[in-house]
Amino acid sequence: MSKFWTILNYTYTSHLKSKSFMIITLISLLLIAGLTNFQRIAGLFEDEGEGSTEKIAVIDETNQIYGQLESSITNIDAGIEVTAFSGTEEEAKEAVRDHEFLGYAYVSLNDQNLPAASFYAMSVAETSHALDTLQQALSQVKTGIITQQAGIDQSTVQQIFAPVTIETESLKTEAKSAEEMNQARGLVYFMIFLIYFAVLLYGNMIASEVAVEKSSRVMEILVSSVSPVTQMFAKIIGIALLGLTQFGLIILVGYVSLKANQNELVGGIFEYLGLGEAPVSTIVYAVVFFLLGYLLYAMLAAMLGSLVSRTEEVNQIITPMMFLIIAAFMIAMYGLNDPTASFVTVTSYIPFFTPIIMFVRVGMLNIPIWEVALSIGILILTIFIFANIAAKVYKGGVLMYGATTSLKDIRKALQLTKKD
Repeated sequence: MSKFWTILNYTYTSHLKSKSFMIITLISLLLIAGLTNFQRIAGLFEDEGEGSTEKIAVIDETNQIYGQLESSITNIDAGIEVTAFSGTEEEAKEAVRDHEFLGYAYVSLNDQNLPAASFYAMSVAETSHALDTLQQALSQVKTGIITQQAGIDQSTVQQIFAPVTIETESLKTEAKSAEEMNQARGLVYFMIFLIYFAVLLYGNMIASEVAVEKSSRVMEILVSSVSPVTQMFAKIIGIALLGLTQFGLIILVGYVSLKANQNELVGGIFEYLGLGEAPVSTIVYAVVFFLLGYLLYAMLAAMLGSLVSRTEEVNQIITPMMFLIIAAFMIAMYGLNDPTASFVTVTSYIPFFTPIIMFVRVGMLNIPIWEVALSIGILILTIFIFANIAAKVYKGGVLMYGATTSLKDIRKALQLTKKD
């Protein structure tokens, strides 16, 4: 047992201290911190250029429209500020050239005594948002003038243009409401990418480490002192602890950063993803499926890695495993939009797809507990079966040298195990 812990500790610490691990972890933490502080960072740049990029000068020829226009623009977009300009048009143009204003609008009345305007800016293409806001505001002012002339009360106009509220309710018993799906969507998105990249990164790491030891002939020394099965499980658990360390740091930094910025992270994508409203049960399922998915693919990666003798052959031998992960990822992406689809349900019980796709169903639907238990049971059974097969293949595979041509070499590895 001491040899097991020695290999586990060496596997964990050697990768933990490697420059590549530190660089990847640091970059990931910076990205997480940057995303959770995005609105605050963007605000720094907006504040820096507020005087020249958000102010619009308005010359009101009618002396009647500016007040209504200012009120309408404030309601549409508070980030755009209009200022009554008392000078001439030439002076307004000069102010725009000096970057005192983003542009200026000349407001007048047309032949029907309705608002009309001309807009001037250094580049109209760069001011399309401000121009659209100005147009919407003038349209509201025009609507108000027309209804006033027609004797229609303003409250009636507001009722006419108010959007109709539609309440949604799913008839399927397993379907969640739109609000519940939004609350779970953020964590489901995050866990799909987490499981996907964890399997890709750490599965490749396990297979490569075995190949490196074989190519350097270190494996021959290890085999003579430690059983191959002990080596395999020590490496798998060591890499698992490495992954938990890395993603634990990412989750910790993300959580702390979200809590520190929870007042700013409102609306937009954060409201759509519902990052702060995920149920506890969804988080528990996320941890369970992550660990089970990692164990399944880690054993498969160790088994395949034992068949090759050179690191150059690792990518070739684990390609089928990569296809399985990519297929699960693509189905999961579709399942986020239609989690009740038949093929999503069927594939959620296939062990290689279960960790990602069943988690999508759990997060997006109200499925019976027995379905989750059944999928987890099948997944655990598959892990035990693969652990037995992987141990036998690993035991024979580490003794195989020479070019590996295909997965048929698994048979050769099993034959060596029997001879042993």
